[in-house]
Amino acid sequence: MLNLPNFLTLVRIIAIPFYLVLLASHLYLDALLVFILGGVTDALDGFIARRMNQKTSLGAHLDPIADKLLLTSSFIMLGMMGALPLWLAVLVVSRDIVILAGFVFVSFLTNERMEVQPSLMGKLSTALQLLTIAVVLVMLANAEILTPWADEVLFYLTAAATVISGVHYLYRGLLWLQNRVTVG
Repeated sequence: MLNLPNFLTLVRIIAIPFYLVLLASHLYLDALLVFILGGVTDALDGFIARRMNQKTSLGAHLDPIADKLLLTSSFIMLGMMGALPLWLAVLVVSRDIVILAGFVFVSFLTNERMEVQPSLMGKLSTALQLLTIAVVLVMLANAEILTPWADEVLFYLTAAATVISGVHYLYRGLLWLQNRVTVG
């Protein structure tokens, strides 16, 4: 069902190619504005869905996909542009691929759909990843805003949170699988 929250999520997904073209065209301030718009629509769609009781199965699946598409495409593009370390882009994207592959593998093995709830560490990792992208975009738009070392500290904090949350999700997945194998 396409309600207002789901529509806002679709707008976020549709905005991603425009955002990437703005980045590739070195229109960093415009890209930053589209990125912020993505964040606003993300907050707004969740708020409306909860407040107006418009939660749907489509929205529950589409919202995290929209978030991952925006984050993943941002890290890939900014990493390839040299705006952030390539190792960080590879780390963030690899973590998500490993988690997704693990999810598919466990679902295949057990013939059950594993419900993945975001952990506190996963939310912290996502917040740091979003902050990292925003800071890089601000620096690209106006490099004089931050001190030269601020981005480096943020890169390492984001990397640490990404690794820790990835290990945590793998651990949770293995526990879930072990419980299914033991019970079954």
